[in-house]
Amino acid sequence: MTLRKQHVIDPEICIRCNTCEETCPVGAVTHDDNNYVVDPEKCNFCMDCIYPCPTGAIDNWRMVERYYTLEEQFSWLELPPETVPQAGAAVAGEAGDEEAERLIAEAHAATGGRPVAPRLAPQPVVGLYGRAAPAIARVAGNYRVTAADSDNDVRHIVLDFGTTPMPLVEGQTLGIVPPGEDAEGRPHAIRLYSVSSPRDGEKRDSPHLVALTVKRVVVRQPDGQVHRGLCSNWLCDLERGAEVQVVGPFGSTFLLTDDPEADILMICTGTGSAPFRAFTERRRRTMRHAPGRLYLFFGARTPSELPYFGPLQKVPRDLLHQELVYSRLSERPREYVQDRMRARAELLAELLRRPRTHVYVCGVRGMEQGVDEAFAAITRAHGLGPWEALRGRLVEEGRYHVETW
Repeated sequence: MTLRKQHVIDPEICIRCNTCEETCPVGAVTHDDNNYVVDPEKCNFCMDCIYPCPTGAIDNWRMVERYYTLEEQFSWLELPPETVPQAGAAVAGEAGDEEAERLIAEAHAATGGRPVAPRLAPQPVVGLYGRAAPAIARVAGNYRVTAADSDNDVRHIVLDFGTTPMPLVEGQTLGIVPPGEDAEGRPHAIRLYSVSSPRDGEKRDSPHLVALTVKRVVVRQPDGQVHRGLCSNWLCDLERGAEVQVVGPFGSTFLLTDDPEADILMICTGTGSAPFRAFTERRRRTMRHAPGRLYLFFGARTPSELPYFGPLQKVPRDLLHQELVYSRLSERPREYVQDRMRARAELLAELLRRPRTHVYVCGVRGMEQGVDEAFAAITRAHGLGPWEALRGRLVEEGRYHVETW
């Protein structure tokens, strides 16, 4: 099944001010006595019409097998229901990558039950691009987000998909296809990276710009040999304009709820912060004064090794409650995320009591054990019953989400 992105205008809120038609540089917008419409054969997704529109009617999109014709659009009294491609839908009939789906399933296994998406999460598109027909992006930016003197080299890499549709929501991942073949002559395995930009793009209203958070993997063996991660080092060394093959998107449960009253508890280490950057930016852009609040427990060895340490200092405290935890400060005892959780037991117990709290855990595999043990101690001490039972209920309700690797 071939899917295409189509720009459409919502006739219910359009006020027929003609701003979009006057603004469009390629003459894609036209109108009759009933509706303003977009010609899919002319629209190049330049976005020039988006900002001037006073109602937002122009900012609507559909993934379709067949373009809606101008005649169909002229007849609309409201936008037709959005048909979301099912898992496995892709360009040119290519199915989603089974290898990526397996990795996603493994990453979510630590929930203790079958992962469930939040009740008010957006419906994601998955498997749109596969190995046989990957999306092609170009590097628009490659920025280090840990201190220059740190051995922990983490990069914020912005990919530009141009006019290639890449529908994403917060919490999804993309697969990167590294170039070349392995020692047996087979294509290299894809690597999955969580998207660290919100659904409207790295910059507001720029869905073609997608950010990833990538750590350069360098492992020094006891015998002195150095192992360098193939894909991570290739990505971290890419310069602006370099071409990248991308498959996906993947992931349909580790998603940010759109409930403005939900409290969001985020627990992470290292590049596990990637989806939480997307969560925070989404809330900042669209729900700045929502009743629900964000809570972040973020662990690293030192401030210089903590990704996005500088930008985090600029996030308003009334939007994001921050617990930054360090395990290698010379003047302090070692502290890990689970230690800080115990130290903030009253706060976390109160969050767990609230019926609209969502918990997200993201980072290296194994961290979930310490998180589970901390939650077990907190629930036991504050009369919330056995953690295993509470966690099971949260999972069933789509309010407990784990992604580890």
